[in-house]
Amino acid sequence: MSPVAWLMAAGALVAALALVMTIINLGVYRASERGTNAEPGRGAGGMSELPAVSVCIPARNESANIGACVVSLLASDLAGVEVVVYDDQSTDATPRIIDDLVARDSRVRRAQTMPLPPEWNGKQHACWRASQAAAGRWLLFTDADVRFEPDCLRRAVAEAARLKTDLLSTFPRQITGTPGEALFVPMIFFVLFSYLPMPRMRTTRDPATSAGCGQFLLIRREAYDSFGGHAAFRSTMHDGIKMPRATRRAGFKSDLFDGSDLCHVRMYRGFHEAWRGFAKNAYEGLGSFGILVLLTILHAVGHVLPWVVLMVGAARSMVHEHTMVSRWASSVDSPALAFAACAVITNIAQRLTLALRLKQGAAGVLASFTHPVGVLMMTAVQWFSLYLHLAGKRSWRGRVGAHASA
Repeated sequence: MSPVAWLMAAGALVAALALVMTIINLGVYRASERGTNAEPGRGAGGMSELPAVSVCIPARNESANIGACVVSLLASDLAGVEVVVYDDQSTDATPRIIDDLVARDSRVRRAQTMPLPPEWNGKQHACWRASQAAAGRWLLFTDADVRFEPDCLRRAVAEAARLKTDLLSTFPRQITGTPGEALFVPMIFFVLFSYLPMPRMRTTRDPATSAGCGQFLLIRREAYDSFGGHAAFRSTMHDGIKMPRATRRAGFKSDLFDGSDLCHVRMYRGFHEAWRGFAKNAYEGLGSFGILVLLTILHAVGHVLPWVVLMVGAARSMVHEHTMVSRWASSVDSPALAFAACAVITNIAQRLTLALRLKQGAAGVLASFTHPVGVLMMTAVQWFSLYLHLAGKRSWRGRVGAHASA
């Protein structure tokens, strides 16, 4: 076989392994059971004195979101819910909206706003302050742009009890409204399901096999306090990674479940906002420069080059007169085309499987056929995130304490 054929054979193998891992992981990443009434922390005698769940929401200039988020939580069918909101010195109408919510429903409380201390990232400080004001046996850390179904909290705490876990996380169903968002957002699931060995996550407490999403982190109060809460990773931009790892290091268990039918979110609006949003923590989510380099190579070989080879093969008859292109095209022999086709079909199958199972809608289905573009954009934002990390230029909504991003 030609060198290109060998390269495409490697690409087909990389693509196949990603698809197999995705199928295995989807068997582990299951939805909670409907109709269960289990509520951790509640005795047979009925209502507990403390809330079953305290929902902690960091809010910085969230006037467009905070009201709808809190209202969706207050519609919960779980008895014993409180919502604690921390206003991180917003400059819009967020404080007034929070005050109105507090006045209308006693289950909503506002944590006292404090100046952002040195070494703290704004979101982690906001979550920490909200947690200190919370009274629940379980704490749910979420974002103001997430919307919840009435049975979300009840089914989540029941699932935590079923899995016997101390921290339970999920990725809300991701809503995308523009092509730019559809390029970026589904890549979260592509990376997660391609590389996280969820069976090992469930059978070990190794921090390296854990994962979570900062939009939904449900943790037992005892476990949260054991490692110092958000103060343990005060400067991070990625509590979805740091909290599960801290939980496991403290001797507790973390797990994931499919909450696609329980909550949803539209994280970003447009390409520019999505780029900035992912750039703040994409590198930190990978964990090391070595992993970034390895993934870049794997994605180039298994998820980008096969598409290029197929396009070159298809255009071979049209470029024979151009010397440089014809030399490359002539190296694309039949075995190379066959392996490239296998890789491309496998890429599309993986993305369609994720799009349909995780309810990504038409945008997710269409993004399956622009897979290499999404991979290239994801890789670019990961390397840009590394630059921001090294330059100390990352922040959460402009909120970062002195030296925290260095």
